[in-house]
Amino acid sequence: MQFMNPTGFKQNAREALADDNLRTALERMNSGFVPRRQAAVDELPEFEALRTRGREIKDHVLANLDHYLETFERTCTAAGGQVHWCPSAEDARAVILDVCRQADARSVTKGKSMIAEEIHLNGFLERQGIEVVETDLGEYIIQLAEEPPSHIIGPAVHKTKDQVSDLFLKHHRKYGKTERQTEPAKMIAEAREVLRQKYLDADVGITGANFLIADTGSTIIVTNEGNGDLTQLLPKVHVVITSIEKVLPTLEDAATMLRLLARSATGQEFAAYNTFSTGPRQPGDLDGPEEFHVILLDNGRSAMLGTEVQEMLRCIRCGACMNHCPVYQSVGGHTYGAVYVGPMGSVLSPSLFGVPEMRHLPNASTFCGRCESVCPMQIPLPRLMRHWRERAFEQGEVPATERWGLGVWAFFARRGWLYRPLSRLAARVLGRLGRGDGRISRLPLAGAWTDGRDLPAPQGRTFQERWRQQQRRGGRT
Repeated sequence: MQFMNPTGFKQNAREALADDNLRTALERMNSGFVPRRQAAVDELPEFEALRTRGREIKDHVLANLDHYLETFERTCTAAGGQVHWCPSAEDARAVILDVCRQADARSVTKGKSMIAEEIHLNGFLERQGIEVVETDLGEYIIQLAEEPPSHIIGPAVHKTKDQVSDLFLKHHRKYGKTERQTEPAKMIAEAREVLRQKYLDADVGITGANFLIADTGSTIIVTNEGNGDLTQLLPKVHVVITSIEKVLPTLEDAATMLRLLARSATGQEFAAYNTFSTGPRQPGDLDGPEEFHVILLDNGRSAMLGTEVQEMLRCIRCGACMNHCPVYQSVGGHTYGAVYVGPMGSVLSPSLFGVPEMRHLPNASTFCGRCESVCPMQIPLPRLMRHWRERAFEQGEVPATERWGLGVWAFFARRGWLYRPLSRLAARVLGRLGRGDGRISRLPLAGAWTDGRDLPAPQGRTFQERWRQQQRRGGRT
């Protein structure tokens, strides 16, 4: 499975805008996540106070991350678990492979995990002769399609029902499923039947973790399908792969985060399954794994501490920023060509993988601010994207034509006596170019915009003219 190249974002976007199936799927997504989140928020009067509390918890953890990680290791080990510190993706893959080999594993079931995507775990294990089966329905669908996820909480949100139906017919024939199902309930039942034996056959179960609890050594996964429970309870070995910033001090702190996560992600008060795991099966337990391993991945996160982008480590992977981003809504996740997509990915990807390869992503934003307004952790995403734009410019990663254009604009912007009359003239000219409906369908030097949408023609006075008028009146703009 290969990810699209993030340096090809512009071409990827053109292809996405021309994909009718993708646009149909994204339109359906937009009509679901956004209104459901708003309804859930409206029903909770203290939601803004809860956001503030969540931000405070995460800021406190990041300021004392070493303490809480060491506490988690101590309490997890006391409960019978094994904690593995992994500085890099290579280290994490090596540890997981060693655990699988110690268990003589031939088959692995997996719950949804962005960390697994980050370290490209599936392909690695398959090259070692280990079958990997995704058990989250969305992840299972894209595994059949040999594609990466396009969304954090809805991996297959870019697929239409007909496309999924075709995938099931193609891949389920070997299980005796020769009838093409088109009703969602029957399609889900078919997938459940196929996966049932996979759970029973698995030697190792791998899950991610939404949160780690320092006080108890517990890990938490949040799902709506129950697949995570089967993945970690039935095999003899349970491996949790997570990153270092997921730790929280107490169960009470976790309750705060879970209230924010469900509402922001899917518009639920709480997800259907919030599963807490503490160590392997104990004497007297009816089920559970014989071994419990936690992989703590750094992979560049500790280098973010104390920098301008530290606030990105507050992210709880709810996907709200993607759901509300007009760019993501138009082109989907695969266009970004990276593991982490949308506004959060446009900040996190350059932080983890460097500016040269990821420089296009912070530019995939209108800076409308919707992402920041809905982020449950109050992460200033536009400001952080602007930081990476500036770093790209400073490092010479911006093409000469863009640097020249910015230089020309800066020349006039620093000279108000020139900028003001020229901006007035430009507004008047563009206003006259607008059609009867006040929009411009074609404009030189703006083809990347007008190829996909009309440009609103300027109407009336410039912003600076309006501002001065308001100031003279003593009013507010």
